[in-house]
Amino acid sequence: MSAKPEPPASAGSTESPEPEEPAEPTEPTGSPQTRPVFDAHLHIVDPRFPLVENNGYLPDPFTVDDYREANAHLTPHGFAVRGGAVVSGSFQAFDQGYLVEALAQLGPGFAGVTQLPVEIEDQEIDRLHAAGVRAVRFNVARGGSAALDDLEHLAQRVHDRAGWHAELYIDARTIDDDLARRIAALPAVSIDHLGMHEDGLPQLLRLVEQGVKVKATGFGRIDMDPARTLAAIVDVDPTALMVGTDLPSTRARRPFRPEDLALIRDTLPTEHQSAVFWQNAAEFYGVSE
Repeated sequence: MSAKPEPPASAGSTESPEPEEPAEPTEPTGSPQTRPVFDAHLHIVDPRFPLVENNGYLPDPFTVDDYREANAHLTPHGFAVRGGAVVSGSFQAFDQGYLVEALAQLGPGFAGVTQLPVEIEDQEIDRLHAAGVRAVRFNVARGGSAALDDLEHLAQRVHDRAGWHAELYIDARTIDDDLARRIAALPAVSIDHLGMHEDGLPQLLRLVEQGVKVKATGFGRIDMDPARTLAAIVDVDPTALMVGTDLPSTRARRPFRPEDLALIRDTLPTEHQSAVFWQNAAEFYGVSE
């Protein structure tokens, strides 16, 4: 993990710490047959920590050990996860305990994406940053996060305070011109699961043109041709695309399978694969090997 800003000297201070420049991330070395992967979207469900029923749904446990076991099945397919982003789900609401513990277990190379109440104190942002959190999530599709009304204020605040970016779980079909303008104006932002639907692709590509990042994740929950979408995004900006497993694929029509990563590998030109599988996300999350 890259160097973290020191928290303010005084616990009551409101002065923002000066974030240090992260080390330039480099792609880890794998065997000639193995593609190192930064898993930009995974969930950990630890039953020792609070879960909140969301629309009648509570997920089954999926611990760090379960995640590591699932990753072991990627090796025969030519992939090796060397880092990633643990993302808070709607069913975790504003609980931070599970995320801090998961990041401690996973170790360097992994970052956190959390959901925050708009009234969060600066000292809590500092504490989460020290634990490895690097982004705030707005879960428009499922809830459990701050509302879109708080998008600019909260995203700007955590960026100014700790250098974090924002992440949106949103159906791109619902992004009208006003919301697109607001998203594009954020300091740094990504959109989950390729924007979810084929009909939202034109709006998604317009955002990519303006610097928005996109996660190629959740192929079992999207309504679009992923290969066509991947090619379209890379054609606009090959630095915009990041990959992830979406494990354990909560509420998806089908779970993640290694063939999803193989589809990305087989779709992308060779010259963009290192960036898409590792470099783009490692830079976005400030993670170095």
